[in-house]
Amino acid sequence: MRVVLTEDVPGKGKAGEIREVSKGYAKNFLLPRGLALAATPALVKEVESRLQRQQIEQSVDREQLVELGQQIEGQELRFKARIGAGERLFGSITAADIAEELSKSIGSEVDKKKIDLDKPLRQTGSHEVAVKLAGDLKPQITVVIEEEED
Repeated sequence: MRVVLTEDVPGKGKAGEIREVSKGYAKNFLLPRGLALAATPALVKEVESRLQRQQIEQSVDREQLVELGQQIEGQELRFKARIGAGERLFGSITAADIAEELSKSIGSEVDKKKIDLDKPLRQTGSHEVAVKLAGDLKPQITVVIEEEED
């Protein structure tokens, strides 16, 4: 039986997709819970047109992300911080700090969740950091931490 998923169903697909499922699974699980609708010709046509619009919007978004990635690639951000014993910082440089500084330097907002940083930077020196814009689009930036002059 063909159904149009109205919500993401693990193992079956994402919302808006048309899937072939067993009749019992559809009638006993998906349809009563509102997770899917029976795929009528009118509904299928509507879903396909919506998917085409989404693909066009995604291609436009993708172009903007590629352009943003080119601006970000190779950027060098410099931070001045107080240094303690063993070249360690008092405090740390976090993803939020990097996102804020990167946003200032490129003139476009970058979310701190897009900064690929396992843990905050606590050492002086140069650090390579990736910025996750899309699945395969990860431009690299260099974060340089220097000692603050008193």
